[in-house]
Amino acid sequence: MQSIQSFFLPLNYSLYANLEKWETTQIGRTIDIYTESSFPDLKFAEIAIFNVPEYEGSKNSFSDSDCKIRAFFYSFHQSNLPKIVDLGVLKIMPTRKESFAIIENVCMDLLNNGIIPIIIGGGHDISYAIYKAYAKLEKHINLTVVDKKFDLGLENDNLASFSHLSKIISYKPSYLFHYTHLAFHSYLVSNLAIDMLNAMNFDPIRLGDLKENFNEVEPIMRNTDLFCFDITSIQHAYAAANIYSSPNGLSGEEACKIMRYAGVSDKVSAVGLFEYNQNLDLNSQTAYLLAEMLWYFIDGYKIRKNELNPNIKNCTKYTVAFEDGKNEIAFYKSQNSGRWWMGVPFQKQGIKKNQTYYVACSYRDYEIANQGEIPERWVKTFNKFI
Repeated sequence: MQSIQSFFLPLNYSLYANLEKWETTQIGRTIDIYTESSFPDLKFAEIAIFNVPEYEGSKNSFSDSDCKIRAFFYSFHQSNLPKIVDLGVLKIMPTRKESFAIIENVCMDLLNNGIIPIIIGGGHDISYAIYKAYAKLEKHINLTVVDKKFDLGLENDNLASFSHLSKIISYKPSYLFHYTHLAFHSYLVSNLAIDMLNAMNFDPIRLGDLKENFNEVEPIMRNTDLFCFDITSIQHAYAAANIYSSPNGLSGEEACKIMRYAGVSDKVSAVGLFEYNQNLDLNSQTAYLLAEMLWYFIDGYKIRKNELNPNIKNCTKYTVAFEDGKNEIAFYKSQNSGRWWMGVPFQKQGIKKNQTYYVACSYRDYEIANQGEIPERWVKTFNKFI
């Protein structure tokens, strides 16, 4: 693991590593960071934070100044912190291909050792390199993105912040089991694109629907491996340091809630925050919000329940039968956490008996089933196995 040190630039000791600056309960007092004199010990690390100043595929830009997000994040108070390391700033190579290969290899190394990488970008297209890290590990994943639009681009577009999603979807062999897109604005996307994602049994969820059923973010995050947050989805009033910002979108509070749901999820194993433009952050409010979002992720992470799948012995099972007398859905409610799952049957090659894939759901899905309707979440998961 120590070999990844060569890919990073150390942080300013006087700004971050001087312990006399921080109170006992401030994050800056306990986080292990990369300075010229020492590199973090990754042996027992649970979370690794680093920033990637790569903006070639975006209209946002890199700042030579020290990252404002760190200064706020380190100043926040938090108790019983997990083992967090700050790897510093990723070195940018002469070509994008080389830089993306480093991101991919670093993330692969961290993931392979059970460490959650939190990447502060950079353009949103950096998520493509993170996805490829999972692909190299041959891990099929669920990807959830918060963004005001779909970054599909045109068929012949090069990799960029506006086209990276199509590169992920078309990557062969595919390791993308499911894709959820949160908080898109209807007037920024084509109906054809929405129909395409639905036809692939993916979940595009517009901003209005998200706000009306905000608690549904919780099961979405429990089904997520890679979580990418484009701050263009946040209202300009809360996150102005972004050349793509708009007057409508998520509030700062909603952005923090989503991050906390991601932290609580036992499945989320990598996080990216993208399109922060420090050159536009004149009053530092965007950096402050992003630091709060990191804090809420950590706060959620501390109360993870180790419930990747339901522990059947500690669950109450509810079976909902439908009027046709042939179909039924089994629901499982954890007696420990009160969280819900649905069982989705599928056939595995070489095994005659049906297997069960457990998809995280909500009480609302159970209510929908009791009304005689098959929850959309169940249908889309079932269709993936056909």
